Amino acid sequence: MKKAFLVLESGEIYAGKWNGGEDRAGEVVFNTSHSGYEEIATDPSYFSQIVVMTAPMQGNYGADKEVWESHRLWIEGFISLQIQDSPRDRAWAQRLLENKIPLVTELDTRQLVLRLRSGGTPWGALVQAQDETEARRKAAPLIAEKKKLDRDWVYLATRKSPELRRGDFLGGPKVAVLDFGSKENILRELQKYCSELVIYPSRASVQEILSTSPDFVMLTNGPGDPAEVQVAPQTVRDLIGRKPIFGICMGHQVLSLSLGAKTYKLKFGHRGANHPIKDELLGQIYMTSQNHGYAVDPQSLPSEARVTQLNLNDGTVAGFYNADKKYLGIQYHPEACPGPHEAQNLFKFFIEKVL
Repeated sequence: MKKAFLVLESGEIYAGKWNGGEDRAGEVVFNTSHSGYEEIATDPSYFSQIVVMTAPMQGNYGADKEVWESHRLWIEGFISLQIQDSPRDRAWAQRLLENKIPLVTELDTRQLVLRLRSGGTPWGALVQAQDETEARRKAAPLIAEKKKLDRDWVYLATRKSPELRRGDFLGGPKVAVLDFGSKENILRELQKYCSELVIYPSRASVQEILSTSPDFVMLTNGPGDPAEVQVAPQTVRDLIGRKPIFGICMGHQVLSLSLGAKTYKLKFGHRGANHPIKDELLGQIYMTSQNHGYAVDPQSLPSEARVTQLNLNDGTVAGFYNADKKYLGIQYHPEACPGPHEAQNLFKFFIEKVL
């Protein structure tokens, strides 16, 4: 039986057990969540990434498409120390294999995560091979080919045509959603408070967005480097002051770019469901769900954008707000899934205070 190897572009190699799937390449990242493996794998923000789970056992409560965050799996590989693969339940392992996602276990995830924390998140490939020499030979062309992707990952993840959804609150506002690779739970939360959602592709024009007379605009999460996102920053710049704007994760970053700020790549990103935030708007400190590899440079933000949320782990900007121009950017995921739900009140705050 062939072994599994994770080959990093930086030269390191890690051996494990191959549980199925096909050889693939992607950016190697880690997530500290203890649950939510299905939500993670179906979150478009994980486009082109191999996910390493720090919690040792995965798949131990089965699988259910009701919790999916999109219509498909976006990850390029799934690594955990152990996987539930027994006669009692192998649903999650089977789901990965049905989608040809490489599933690797019995790899030293502790050593690997320490490498990612100290050296950053490189490109890598998961391959089946007899030995390290064969693994390196197979990995190199996979990584090279993957790096040829369009650098605007948001454009690769966004829907290709507008979609109309009815909200649950008939007396609520209408919202135009600019889809950068949206999680379903952002849309579910909006439906609770709104009468109508019109969801647009990432490169929709200002005229398209305003054509349905929305009461506000939502900028969703999405994958990749915000500086590589095309069209949307200028679109958002033209919307500021005309419509209230709420940006989450990638939406927060694109909103900052539209204000003239800059973003930068974090050493190993924030991915997990245990990130502490100090929130001046809600007057609370709470744990949050996060999934991003970039952050906003606070020195580049204009003075009008007041920093109102801080990540207490590293002091990075986690949110900014302007009451006059009515925009709010949040770096983490108030819609959770997976993760804590304390920040969900930011949806209510925005709709009640900003509209």
